[in-house]
Amino acid sequence: MPEVLKAPLVVEFPFTRSLGPVQSAFLTGLRERVVLGVRTTDGRTLVPPVEYDPVTADEIHDLVEVAPTGTVTTWAWNHEPRRGQPLDTPFAWVLVRLDGADTALLHALDVPGPDAVRTGMRVRVRWAPERSGAITDIACFEPYDGGPGEPAGRDGRFENPVTGIVAAARLDYVYSPGRAQTAYIENLAERRTVGERCPSCRKVYVPPRGACPTCGLATSEQVEVGPRGTVTTYCIVNIKAKNLDIDVPYVYAHIALDGAGLALHGRIGGIPYDEVRMGLRVEPVWTEGGRHPDHYRPTGEPDADYETYKEML
Repeated sequence: MPEVLKAPLVVEFPFTRSLGPVQSAFLTGLRERVVLGVRTTDGRTLVPPVEYDPVTADEIHDLVEVAPTGTVTTWAWNHEPRRGQPLDTPFAWVLVRLDGADTALLHALDVPGPDAVRTGMRVRVRWAPERSGAITDIACFEPYDGGPGEPAGRDGRFENPVTGIVAAARLDYVYSPGRAQTAYIENLAERRTVGERCPSCRKVYVPPRGACPTCGLATSEQVEVGPRGTVTTYCIVNIKAKNLDIDVPYVYAHIALDGAGLALHGRIGGIPYDEVRMGLRVEPVWTEGGRHPDHYRPTGEPDADYETYKEML
């Protein structure tokens, strides 16, 4: 049986969001070593604060400072911290009800082992030495033997409030293309584009999926398509992607290779971006040692008639 490919894959992008007055005050307070909650219509204090009452759905904005000390309500031991977590040594995830709050805040507790943490233990905030207005301004919690801490008396009004945050969303996983796409990738390395034909509807899938999504039947008959094809639809990219050495603007298109039953993605080169059009006939351009086409360029043929590719839009 041929070896099935697998490789680590990372999907990452920055997520930017604006803050309303409540979240702005909470994060700005952390920057100033102040923990703020919000009082609900029934008098409870929620930490972290929310903008709408979870019971009545009324808008709430009555900010209340709570102490940087509190009590562990529940916990779980993290024996192998991952990238981006608060500590790089084993720690406990804890829910801490800060003194003056009615709800618990999730964060890390820095203790030497699971025997050193228990429900009901007293803890306090360990502030990060450099703070910017983010939940990471609380570096972690640490054990504390004293009584309730004293709030500083802040009312939630600060100079230079934090109005927005940028968080990196990231997903790390191992991707395996499976039998059908492994064969597709291996053929690409030989500069051949090979799909699979459905035994019922006879559509040729490129890249192959191992089964026809319409008929539900396994596909095993391999069919070489292309190398030339037709641009069916396209978009002009004006934002430069991280780690992608391509000048903007450029065109990314759906290309229906000759003999294929659906279009695949490819970058269009060798032509000004504003001259790319539906129906443009293109061919692949390979780089030395490349395992897939670097881009597609015009062949010089007349444009394809719309009727020949309209079903693949």
